[in-house]
Amino acid sequence: MVEDRRRSVSRRDLDRNDRFSEISPELGQLDVDAFDELLDEDTDRALDLLAKMTQAMDRDLATLAKRLAGRLVLELSRAGQAQNRGVGRLVTEPADERAGDIDIDASLDGLITAKAQRRPPSIEDLRVQRWQRPDTALCLLVDRSGSMSGERLASAALAAAVCAWRAPSQFAVLAFSDRVIEVKPLTGTKPAETVVAEILALRGHGTTDVALALRAAKRQLAGTTARRRITILLSDAEVTAGGDPIQPAKALDELVVIAPEDEPQHARSLIAAAGGRLGEVGGPMSVLDALRTALT
Repeated sequence: MVEDRRRSVSRRDLDRNDRFSEISPELGQLDVDAFDELLDEDTDRALDLLAKMTQAMDRDLATLAKRLAGRLVLELSRAGQAQNRGVGRLVTEPADERAGDIDIDASLDGLITAKAQRRPPSIEDLRVQRWQRPDTALCLLVDRSGSMSGERLASAALAAAVCAWRAPSQFAVLAFSDRVIEVKPLTGTKPAETVVAEILALRGHGTTDVALALRAAKRQLAGTTARRRITILLSDAEVTAGGDPIQPAKALDELVVIAPEDEPQHARSLIAAAGGRLGEVGGPMSVLDALRTALT
């Protein structure tokens, strides 16, 4: 991902936000209290500026902004409890023909009854322990073609944090343009803080091959043990490279497209042709609302 870190944002560019001078009055400074005031007044605007500051030429400011962004994005994403942890959970169930380890403690009443009745224990007397599959696996596709503005970066970072929180052991994050970058594979382990930091380090690059991204998501989710396999496409879904995305979209178990509300037409067309759910968003915080709705 070296090429994604080539460009940095100058203080002159950052100063176009009229609150920047309050938040960073001098080189290498970040006034958290001033930032919190902006966050309370206009969360989307604050997140847009914070994402831009993570890419500042002022390295000290960028470092401070990355630390703050990582904490803030994860806090904002945790509106609910994580749904799945580990590769599943161990549950005790009545015994049947399926495999499982006999739970002696849970089966004790049945075993005592069988002994009292002077008969061998039957399958109805036994309870077993089995691993229950996690409910949901997620693959987030982040469109990094064109310009990665502060708002787009913040939206992508929040979406990645939501996926990490909702399916901590079963989520993947891919960034795509005319090629796909594996930020976090479904089968790999990477802290959510690291995933968020790598998303914030992305730079806009290349054309938009939606079909390529959807096929990559299908491969990521192919080996999961989860009952639901959801692909989340964070993009306006306008195709400027590659083939038609309709067939790759139809091949997915579930597709959710999160598109900007001012450019929804391509996403609407994809959902109409291939099926799925559409969330139209106006800023980073509305991405959170759209994902909460989509993942219920």
